[in-house]
Amino acid sequence: MKRLARLALTAMLPMALAACMTVGPDHKVPDDAVVQSTAANGPFSGTDNGAVSIGDVPNDWWRLYDDPHIDALVQQALVANTDLRVAAANLKRAIAIYHEVEAENLPGARFRASAERGQIAGEPLLHEEKIPAMNFGDIGFEVSYLIDFWGKLRRADEAALAAAQASHAALDQARVGVVAETVRAYVQGCTATHELHVAQHQLDLQERGVKLAQKMVDAGRGQPTDVLRAQAQADTLRAVLPKYRAEQEGAAYRLAVMLGKPPMALDPGSVACEHVPALRQPLPVGDGMALLKRRPDVRQAERELASATAKIGVATADLFPQIRIGASAGFTGILDHLGQAPTAHWGWGPAISWTIPTSGTRARIHNMEYGAEGSLAHFDGVVLKALRETQSALSAYTHELERNQSLRAARDKANEAARQNRLLWQAGRSPYLQSLDADRTLANTEAALATSDAVVAMDQINLFLALGGGWQDAPAIASRAVGDAPAPAGHPQPQTH
Repeated sequence: MKRLARLALTAMLPMALAACMTVGPDHKVPDDAVVQSTAANGPFSGTDNGAVSIGDVPNDWWRLYDDPHIDALVQQALVANTDLRVAAANLKRAIAIYHEVEAENLPGARFRASAERGQIAGEPLLHEEKIPAMNFGDIGFEVSYLIDFWGKLRRADEAALAAAQASHAALDQARVGVVAETVRAYVQGCTATHELHVAQHQLDLQERGVKLAQKMVDAGRGQPTDVLRAQAQADTLRAVLPKYRAEQEGAAYRLAVMLGKPPMALDPGSVACEHVPALRQPLPVGDGMALLKRRPDVRQAERELASATAKIGVATADLFPQIRIGASAGFTGILDHLGQAPTAHWGWGPAISWTIPTSGTRARIHNMEYGAEGSLAHFDGVVLKALRETQSALSAYTHELERNQSLRAARDKANEAARQNRLLWQAGRSPYLQSLDADRTLANTEAALATSDAVVAMDQINLFLALGGGWQDAPAIASRAVGDAPAPAGHPQPQTH
């Protein structure tokens, strides 16, 4: 009995020590990583513009347009978009891998049963005569448990969990892109429609100029070259119209694909809105710290770094022996005697196996270390890219707003000049051609302003895309796409302090 107790104590001792024997480095974002720097976590340049604010970026930023049609399109895209379906499938795969690795922590069991007819050699049994053929049988059950003495399984769990969390972040990043591209397609359709109307107005004015030039020639007060010049200008303006119609149709095709439909399934009229959507409040941008916590691609890169770090521990554990405790029981013998006492056997106890490390084992460790080094560099690059994209988008937006304001002022002045010239013509104090020229100037400034309005609208979406919002409170696409597969817990954020 004492011997049995000592054997049990020997088997249980590694279990007691396992918790403090995890090899390999623990994951921690290095102090010299870009994400830890003060500059990366500070305010953005250009936030002194009245059109932006340092407030928090709302999760559902597209609602700032206060357009129910945009809201409906985004909801449809978040459910049906094919890119989200791909990202959701990748997440399901990563979760399945995590559960597969997690199952390695459980005891393994194996049942065996076999029957054969054969003959055993008599010489090993000191029989000189031939032993007759007979029927043999074997049936048994084995169970074993790998004691994670060196933490290999724990590091494997860490790596798989971090990889699943990275896939979850990739799904969030895909959602950010889908929302932005859906809104972009709709807004492009609106801007194309607006620019088409402005161009048509320019053409109408020019055709009036052609008629006026022809009347002057007919009255002997003009030259035929004046008519040709006016017709050439009209043809130039007419040539612009197909461009805007193509942009209208292209926006409808892109929007259809974002909604998971064939391009021709969506009527171009669905994006032919009369007015370009405008924000109802200054665009909130936050600061660098909020950006790095919010952007899914930064979180994805940090989780990939965590996974790469944990894999170092998995490789390091191969330097040490594996310790298992197991038990088996069964019957082995002549088939007709199976189940009888002489055929019964059982056993239990610990077992140690050790593949003596070679240079290949240490090379694998170095491989994992270099992989973690590359993941850190990639993490730094993603952080820098996030900051660069946001700052560039903010700069483009604020400067285009300045240009837009100047064009708007020019349009207002041209409008007043056209109004006064029209009054002078109606009073007989100014020729009609002068009033027509003033109308043309107004139409040209309106066209330039319409183009600038389109650029402002696109810059707004580019800035929202760079800010990385739109995934937190979106419809539960993950639960719908991933189904019953439990998502990995938590959304670890980069350590910025």
